[in-house]
Amino acid sequence: MAQQNQFKLLYKRRFLPLLLSLTTAAFNDNLFKNALLVMFAFRLVEREANILINLATGFYILPYFLFSVTAGQLADKYDKSRIIRLLKLAEIFIVLLGAYALLNDNRALNFSVLFLLATHTAIFSPVQYALLPQHLKRAELMGGNGLAQMGSFAGVLSGTIVGTLLAGYTTPGEPGLLFLGLIMVLVAVFGYLASRAIPVASPSTPELRIDWNPISQAWRILHRTMKTPSVFYAIIACSWFWLVSSAYLAQVPSFTKNVLGASEPVITIILCCLSIGVAVGSLMCERLSRGRITFGIVPIGGLGMTIAGLGLGLTATEFQTLSGASVEEYLQSDGAYAILIYTALLGIFGGIYIVPLYTIMQDRAEKTVRAQILSINNVINAFFIVVISLLNVAFLEGLKLTIPQLFILIALLNVLAMLFLFIKLPEFVVHLLTWLASHLWARTSSENLEHIPESGAALISCSPVDTLAPLLLMDTVPRPIRFILPRELYEAPFLRFVFKNYGVAPIIYETENDCEITSGSIEQAVLNGELLCYFANNSERYSCNPPQEAGEENVESCTALPVLPILLKGLERNTEKNTPTAASPLKRLPFTRVHIKVGEPVLINGIKSGALHYELSQMYKRQP
Repeated sequence: MAQQNQFKLLYKRRFLPLLLSLTTAAFNDNLFKNALLVMFAFRLVEREANILINLATGFYILPYFLFSVTAGQLADKYDKSRIIRLLKLAEIFIVLLGAYALLNDNRALNFSVLFLLATHTAIFSPVQYALLPQHLKRAELMGGNGLAQMGSFAGVLSGTIVGTLLAGYTTPGEPGLLFLGLIMVLVAVFGYLASRAIPVASPSTPELRIDWNPISQAWRILHRTMKTPSVFYAIIACSWFWLVSSAYLAQVPSFTKNVLGASEPVITIILCCLSIGVAVGSLMCERLSRGRITFGIVPIGGLGMTIAGLGLGLTATEFQTLSGASVEEYLQSDGAYAILIYTALLGIFGGIYIVPLYTIMQDRAEKTVRAQILSINNVINAFFIVVISLLNVAFLEGLKLTIPQLFILIALLNVLAMLFLFIKLPEFVVHLLTWLASHLWARTSSENLEHIPESGAALISCSPVDTLAPLLLMDTVPRPIRFILPRELYEAPFLRFVFKNYGVAPIIYETENDCEITSGSIEQAVLNGELLCYFANNSERYSCNPPQEAGEENVESCTALPVLPILLKGLERNTEKNTPTAASPLKRLPFTRVHIKVGEPVLINGIKSGALHYELSQMYKRQP
């Protein structure tokens, strides 16, 4: 179970054609949309431009309400690779119509093409995200989603650059519109050819009966999703990201023209910083999370978005507006680089925030309705974007806020949104605490994680026993762990909060009441194929005699499995024999390194629990 290198997926047929398909779709969407918005911003007066830009943003979202839920049903019922090929074929005809609309300056037709491109994306998105966990291993999901987000924003970036630059050459007699149309068609054809190489993705629910009423079906799936709080609040958190990003992105053309006083190429530079930032943040997720599927880095991304948004708004408030400044003139002004840096940081932390959310949705959603749940994510995303589009108009036109003031307001609202998520789903906080414990407090490294099987029941046994050990294992081992704990360890106040909100309830045993298991079932966990971690009573942890505290029959049932001793080097000097297990982990360990080493699996049947301690003691003797 070694950590995956996400870039190896770029050489796999099960990933690369899909990546090219979604990248080309994002490119054409943003090429057309940004060319249109830039022409609005620089060809119309400010009031009319602001209204049309926010109207276009809201209009682009409408198909997500109308078609996302049906798209999710289709993705669960039919081969997803075939659906993508049909969508990519349709894209060719849509961009041909878009080229005609641009060349003839037909505003109504331009909005129609914007609607069709949005429809294409609304159907493509749940199919794409439902296909990833079908073609990738679980350990590859975080890295695969990071690459997918990188590909999407690479398409956004390149489409934005080309669209924005060519929009500057669209006056009568200039070739910008012709080049826009030609590029869109060529990219669409390439995307279709790439989609033909996507491997077959068999339907998860071929017997599904399609409900063509998007409202009733959306309600049913939403109700089903709410039964899994981690998935539901991951969707809410994801939708909040799109609200925040839309609030910033929609204002970039007007922000550049009316606040910075710069020319069209500066829009490209700002959007480049944002898109490159998101791509970089997305690629960082696998390393930051060590390939684990975790909420742990989501709060870090959320906090970073607030800091970057505040910095951007406050810096822009003090910026001295220029007059049609070129790129060189803009870069020579005070605060220019700070604005670009804050924009890039907003993108980086946004990427760190969004990738784990998509991964958790894919991993925890019911397989039979996975695409439909992901389509509900699209609908709620769309709702949040429409809300912020309307609020943008109200704030800018009704309350007469400036664009920098709007940026500051969104950053402050982001703090409230993060607090709401932490209260409603404490698992966010737990994963953050385990991430901080493993990356900052203990600075852990690991060895031989590949010994832990990727699936199926197995037992790991940890030594030495310390209150910090569960936190480090939670963040290091890629699979969720069901801990088998003595009650005194579970009752430690800090650990009790962590275990109650970890998402996998521990199995508790008594040490003074006839060795009774008081919560959970080891046998059921084994039948479910779970990964178990056995913690001995602290006073018995170095004994080679069979300890009886967990109940002999229960220990026998779980040790008829692969048994893997795990040694946490660096905790030994912090764990004295008589140290109480209820001590806070924050009082135990200064900022030192802990190396987690997984021993060779011991494949034995009916082993007595004392053999676990024997294996651990032998492992100690073999250490240098």
